[in-house]
Amino acid sequence: MTPEELRNIVEAALFAASEPLNVERLQLLFEEGEQPAKDTLQQTLVQLQQEYQERGVELKEVASGYRFQARHEVSQWVSRLWEEKPPRYSRATLETLALVAYRQPITRGEIEDIRGVAVSSNIVKTLQERNWIRVVGHRDVPGRPAIYATTRQFLDYFNLKSLDQLPPLAELMDIDKFNEELDLRDPGAEGASRPGDDGGVPDEPRYDPAFEPAE
Repeated sequence: MTPEELRNIVEAALFAASEPLNVERLQLLFEEGEQPAKDTLQQTLVQLQQEYQERGVELKEVASGYRFQARHEVSQWVSRLWEEKPPRYSRATLETLALVAYRQPITRGEIEDIRGVAVSSNIVKTLQERNWIRVVGHRDVPGRPAIYATTRQFLDYFNLKSLDQLPPLAELMDIDKFNEELDLRDPGAEGASRPGDDGGVPDEPRYDPAFEPAE
């Protein structure tokens, strides 16, 4: 098989896949005994990344593998393909997610101690339903509270390969900076209540650019 043929197969598979593909998964596209070496596939992926540098789509490596996705620069136009838009999340939800991301493993009680307000069950439920956080154990204290950490889906959604790529926030509660770095949107209304009461979803939607520490 020529390098060009291998590149075409990998390129087509990545476009056809509904989820990121890692090198091991790409190897399974080939019959046993004909599988390209991991180094060869890695070189092919790097070549594809270079070829798409000036295109409207890019080959992005995230936690689960590689995927093609629209570049951020063109997202405002691509977003018009979808009439129904996902909700934007309350400040309370984003603060809770930020604390899990930066302080994991962490319990709900520890999050409440830092934020100074109660964490609504709806917030935790929302983050779990999005597969952004999961229970990784229970603290060995009375009541054995659940311990939360982020998931591989969380990294994939925010275009991160690992937790090391999280924005270096000096203060975890600088949620406006967290929103800006991870392209999240705070409700922003002047009359919005202090989070911690409901963790619900505001009425205004926002565009979801996603095309899922890790486990």
